[in-house]
Amino acid sequence: MDHLELISAILHITVMLSSEQCRAARALLNWTQEDLAVRAGVSRSTVRGFERGEHELQRASAAMIRMTLEQAGVILIEADEQGAGARLQSPHRPDQSDAR
Repeated sequence: MDHLELISAILHITVMLSSEQCRAARALLNWTQEDLAVRAGVSRSTVRGFERGEHELQRASAAMIRMTLEQAGVILIEADEQGAGARLQSPHRPDQSDAR
């Protein structure tokens, strides 16, 4: 992803990522916090602290994490009266390198 795509994504992100969605998306992909951090280009402590509710993500980090999850096949569902969610695009078959 080049800088223009990243800037565009940051400016156009309309739905924020919740810590619950982040954990659920990682579980769907069978990724560790480290896996997500490396793929998204953020620190593991950023992912860990966000998922624990210790801090909010900076906008750039939220955009990178969200894009990484979506590019891996996760659909993030906006919150409604039943809450927010995450699901995998169908069909999704994680390769052996995704399995832990």
